Amino acid sequence: MKIRSFVSTTLNALILAVVLQTAALAQTGRVDINTANAEEISQVLVGIGPSKAQAIVAYREEFGQFEDVDELINVRGIGLRTVDQNRDRLSLGAEQP
Repeated sequence: MKIRSFVSTTLNALILAVVLQTAALAQTGRVDINTANAEEISQVLVGIGPSKAQAIVAYREEFGQFEDVDELINVRGIGLRTVDQNRDRLSLGAEQP
């Protein structure tokens, strides 16, 4: 009985952690495309599902960090319209002055 209670409590804690992480992303409304994983990218950006988010990560791993958000159009399946829809949600990490 104690094991069942422990498993239940642990599972509830994990679910809460995921919910809180998602809520934090939704509140900031921005995602750093140079550090975020595919799940974070797909949760924040409009019109970007898991496969396109993974393509962003793969592109970044192959070619290095993005210097400008417009570089996202180089990722297969992402066009200027998608970039424009997400400009206020995109971050490049430490913004340069």
